[in-house]
Amino acid sequence: MLKKMVASVRHVLPQVLFLLGGVLLWQTLYEAKVWSPLLFPSLGEIRQSFITSFTVNKFFDAILYSLSLLTRGLLLGIGIALLLSGLSIISKSVYRIYNMLVSMFDLIPGVALFPLAILWFGTGEATIIFIVVHSVVWPMSRSIIDGFNSIPGIYLEAGANIGLKGPALVYGVYLPASFPRILSGIKVGWARAWRGLMSAEMVFGATSAGAGIGFYIQYRRSFMDSAGLYVALIVIIIIGVVVEYGVFRVIENKTIKKWGMYR
Repeated sequence: MLKKMVASVRHVLPQVLFLLGGVLLWQTLYEAKVWSPLLFPSLGEIRQSFITSFTVNKFFDAILYSLSLLTRGLLLGIGIALLLSGLSIISKSVYRIYNMLVSMFDLIPGVALFPLAILWFGTGEATIIFIVVHSVVWPMSRSIIDGFNSIPGIYLEAGANIGLKGPALVYGVYLPASFPRILSGIKVGWARAWRGLMSAEMVFGATSAGAGIGFYIQYRRSFMDSAGLYVALIVIIIIGVVVEYGVFRVIENKTIKKWGMYR
């Protein structure tokens, strides 16, 4: 037990020291007045803004609203990517068409589609969710297809020998064998979806159902509240770290690392 605790401390110690060094450097630069306090607020101002954001400015509601939009768009995007990537393996014609679409649409930033999305879906939540789905589907599909193509032929032969074909072969062989690539695609899709959501909310603003973190950032900017902006950025980072270590890392440890597919 003691050895495990020592190992855990050694594992996180470099990150903790790095963060502490960053905090000390921040305050040192503020005290040295290298930049204007408007651009580089003190840690005390950021701490006070943190308290104000959650007690007065209802920042927690904005976080929940953004996460709600993100969850819906992310789940829909993952489902579409898995479905279309699976069909592309079953049919060579679908593969050629879908691979071409992935190459085309993966290059288009979500913000560039925003004006069209407003014309198609109006000014409600559907527009933002569309941007999130667009941000997820193409990079994730690329990872899934690459994972399918990298499966050793002997796996496919073994599946065919036990009678698997079509969708059964996809679910019985392709998905398990390429799970590391699929999980990697979900991680990339999550990051792209998060950035797409923030961009959409900053451009779009609030909807009739609520306002998210992106709108909060724009609102703080309009009041020249740099401490509030840093609070929003810190919250975005914290959410990303929690998802990375609390969700994806746990899934990796219980699946691909346990199976010996990943170091």
